[in-house]
Amino acid sequence: MTGGGAMSMVELQQAARGRAVDIDLECLRTLGMITPDGARTSAAEDFRVIKRPLLHAAAARGARQHANLIIVTSALPGEGKTYCAINLAMSIAMEKDHRVLLVDADVARPAVLGTLGIEPAPGLMDVLLDDEYRLSDLILRTNVPSLTLLPAGRSNRHSTELLASQAMLGLLDEIAGRYPDRVVVFDSPPLLMTTEASVLASRMGQVVLVIAAETTSQRAVKEALERLGTCERISLICNKARPMPAQYYQGYYT
Repeated sequence: MTGGGAMSMVELQQAARGRAVDIDLECLRTLGMITPDGARTSAAEDFRVIKRPLLHAAAARGARQHANLIIVTSALPGEGKTYCAINLAMSIAMEKDHRVLLVDADVARPAVLGTLGIEPAPGLMDVLLDDEYRLSDLILRTNVPSLTLLPAGRSNRHSTELLASQAMLGLLDEIAGRYPDRVVVFDSPPLLMTTEASVLASRMGQVVLVIAAETTSQRAVKEALERLGTCERISLICNKARPMPAQYYQGYYT
């Protein structure tokens, strides 16, 4: 420890290396989110449908660079992008032939670890800022066997430039190619609130744009899609729509 009580960069790196964390699965179930041992809910069924074309496209890596890198974003805050990113990652982790890395790339307002009940840790921005950090040291193993996490790490006022750098492109190449069965889900900042989101999206193989039902304006959706102009594959999720009654699923599968 340093004299002021804060850990040095090397000490933080050593603390993170090989670290395993426990996701608060009970809390996620209370929030209505997907868990590997959870009930067959409308959310679980929705994400089974959502993930299938994304996984199909991810398998076609030769046709598109970084096809297994999926960014989840929205036009504005509050539309549920983090909720969708976590549920998508959880649903993919339930597959028999895939492992998933969930990256908190909302570097200005990271929310993934907090939602999962995990303390902040070094992550993405630390790798870009300091050569002493290695990606493999900062990836967190979880109590969901096929799911690992990469935190956002420390904030930086030059985050847009860092995400647009050659170092970031090299990092994405490493993330995309390390395991042939890995799918990587990025929780991104909102497109209309920051410049980081569109920069990051331009490096992804697939983009998922979350739209809040009866809330997101047509103009906001149009502007967000314009920010994604260079992206070849864009999928839309209509979030916060009125769900079907739970007994519909329970009755069908009993």
